[in-house]
Amino acid sequence: MKTISVIATCYNEQGNILELYDRVKKVFVKLSKYDFELIYVDNDSTDDSSTIFHTLAKKDKRAKVLFMSRNFGSPQPSFLAGMEAATGAASVLVHGDIQDPPELIPEFIRHWEKGTMVVYGVRSRREGYGHMWNALYKGFYYLLNKIAYINIPLDAGEFSLMDRRVVSELLKIEEYDYYLRCLRAFVGFSQEGVPYIREARHHGKSTESLMTGLYWAKTIIVNFSFKPLEWIARLAFLVVVLTAGIFFYDIYMFLFQRNSPSGVPTIVLLMLFLGGVQLLSLSVIAEYLSKIFLEVKRRPKYIVRERLN
Repeated sequence: MKTISVIATCYNEQGNILELYDRVKKVFVKLSKYDFELIYVDNDSTDDSSTIFHTLAKKDKRAKVLFMSRNFGSPQPSFLAGMEAATGAASVLVHGDIQDPPELIPEFIRHWEKGTMVVYGVRSRREGYGHMWNALYKGFYYLLNKIAYINIPLDAGEFSLMDRRVVSELLKIEEYDYYLRCLRAFVGFSQEGVPYIREARHHGKSTESLMTGLYWAKTIIVNFSFKPLEWIARLAFLVVVLTAGIFFYDIYMFLFQRNSPSGVPTIVLLMLFLGGVQLLSLSVIAEYLSKIFLEVKRRPKYIVRERLN
């Protein structure tokens, strides 16, 4: 009997822990050919999650828990820790808030049995999000798909099933700023999307906000696209052309329009424009430099404080 590793990242999900376990267990009762291990990765929760995890781990050895030594920010290090601990023939990644339904796992497995190495969920709709959030998500994924140097599927998050071979290849990637949904596309292999409706959060409060969304959008673009650097070069060329045009215009005015008014407003505007261009260019370059700075430090992406089962 093959084992499927279900990896769930959690932060303050005390209301969802047992519900996720029950739903995963019900799914695998119907899958007679497969057993499961449910690996919770707790990102240093501050609620009563630890007590629930310890009780559950004593009840069922298939429930395994990794406690991070501190909060490592995004779920990416947690997913990575779970993948390194997984022993199954395939790994399924889910978020502990159960917005990604475990009931889709049998559909993932059917595609995997046919030879597809990566089966990922495609969010056809997000419940619990307003029109603005849905429009921003779709707009970002469309932009990323256009400017990234690899083909990244639209509206696909971490929710997916990956064959053991794919997981092994992902674990070989040593970069610090890890982003799974994009690296999953980078490693290749046969991949297929399954559309689903992302459910609204059942319990707890989301930590997502507009600022965190913008931060991750910026991070992903810098990590998987060189286009911002190319845009700087194009902007610089445009400024040179514009400056040359103004230069020749000033010569013309000097030679043929001797009584023309002085160009103090033009000079001020040009100084502000060029200053803005320089600051913008430096900020983009600084983003890429900061990524290099993080990579060369070789700090661990996560530290596990305690393991159960």
